Amino acid sequence: MKLFWLAFVAMGIVSMSLGAAAATAKKSKPDKGKTEIRHVVAFKFKDTAKPEDIKRVEDAFAGLKNKIPQIQRYEWGLNNSPEGLNKGFTHGFVLAFASEKERDEYLVHPDHKAFGALLRPFLADVFVIDFVVRR
Repeated sequence: MKLFWLAFVAMGIVSMSLGAAAATAKKSKPDKGKTEIRHVVAFKFKDTAKPEDIKRVEDAFAGLKNKIPQIQRYEWGLNNSPEGLNKGFTHGFVLAFASEKERDEYLVHPDHKAFGALLRPFLADVFVIDFVVRR
C-alpha cells in the first residue's frame, strides 16, 4: 500500500511539473502580431563627406528616437571589428520596434523621410536587414 501511495504522489508531481513546463512554454511564445523587430542599418559614406557632415547625419539619426514614437530603442556605433570584413561600412545602427506594423509606420514617417533626404548627399552605400527577434 505504501508503494501505491508513493507512486501516486510521484505521478502527481510529474504531472504538475509537466503542466508548469507547458504553461511556461506557452507564455514564452510571442503573441501573433506582437513580434519584436530589429532594424539593422549600416552606412558607408562618400569619400567627399566631411566630418561635420557625418556628425550632422549621426545627430539627425539619433534625434529620430525623440520624433518617432514607434522606435522603442535606438543604438549605434562605429565599426571596430578586427576582421576587416566591413566592406567600407563604418556606422552601424540598431532600432527596435514592437511589431512589423510599427516598423512599417517608421519607414513612411515624415521625419524618417526627411532624415533620408539629409543623408542621401553623403551616402555611398547602405545595408539594411530587418529580423524578427528569436530568443
